[in-house]
Amino acid sequence: MTANPIQSAQVGNTELQVTRLGMGTAPIGNLYDPLDDEEAHETVRRSYENGIRFFDTAPLYGTGEAEQRLGAALRGVPRDELVIQTKIGRIIRPDGSIYFDYSRDGVMKSLEDSLERLGMDRVDILLVHDPDVENEEVHYRQALEEAFPALVDLREQGVIGAVGAGMNQWEMEWEFAKNIDVNCFLLAGRYTLLEQTSLDFLDWCTENDVSIFLGGVYNSGILATGPVSGAKYNYEDAPEEILTKAGRLQEITTRHGVPLHVAALHFAGGHPAIASLVIGSATAAEADDNRAIWDVEVPAAMWQELQDSGLIAATAPLPA
Repeated sequence: MTANPIQSAQVGNTELQVTRLGMGTAPIGNLYDPLDDEEAHETVRRSYENGIRFFDTAPLYGTGEAEQRLGAALRGVPRDELVIQTKIGRIIRPDGSIYFDYSRDGVMKSLEDSLERLGMDRVDILLVHDPDVENEEVHYRQALEEAFPALVDLREQGVIGAVGAGMNQWEMEWEFAKNIDVNCFLLAGRYTLLEQTSLDFLDWCTENDVSIFLGGVYNSGILATGPVSGAKYNYEDAPEEILTKAGRLQEITTRHGVPLHVAALHFAGGHPAIASLVIGSATAAEADDNRAIWDVEVPAAMWQELQDSGLIAATAPLPA
């Protein structure tokens, strides 16, 4: 039985509407642990049953496996109910190896391959994926001069509905936004309960009608596990100062009866620039947990205490 609908938000100035909670598909591309197809399909189907209609994927995730599994799991679902977002910038060779390509031809090749793997006749959003990885200056320039103009042309032709970029930093995204007519960005890990370094960028996005899809709301793990031994922050063992801050956050959230990971998810969605939280799920149980966390009501007094304690930036908007 389908869960109650999740509120939707408009993507920039486009006609697209995404559910405020989305599913990230990197885990079903075997990001953390190997899954078989049926497990992956069940995770996608459970997310759909739980009200999610926005799915984020990429050729990079499992060298195409996440796209294949997502498409197979959603087969039979009315396409107009869904918003599918994938990415360009990596091309998969026949032998399974991957190479970077932000050229115009690379965009067209990547889109064609993604549609074949998904088994769909269109995607709704195309993002330039991680141009800051490896040859940053070269990739940035090629993305600016070739990939983005190709994406804008596809949008103007009605082939896709929105364009943007997806990466772990906001600085390059802001540079793109100043030079290209973008609609949205996927930003991972830079606006969380632990850090709000991207606040000026998010405020600019709000003022300029650019939507943010936020990933990495647990900062690679520490906001999900708490400050335990071996807790991860930005994909590495958390340094002492981060463990200490996470501990202080947890003391306050616990006092208000809210687990740290629940507070982390709800805080991340509190900025008006955030159209959707893209949360990865590897299993049906995780999909259920994400929906349950989304439905929790968090007391306003907790947010105020966190901000008054200096643990949240003074200018950060508190969740309603």
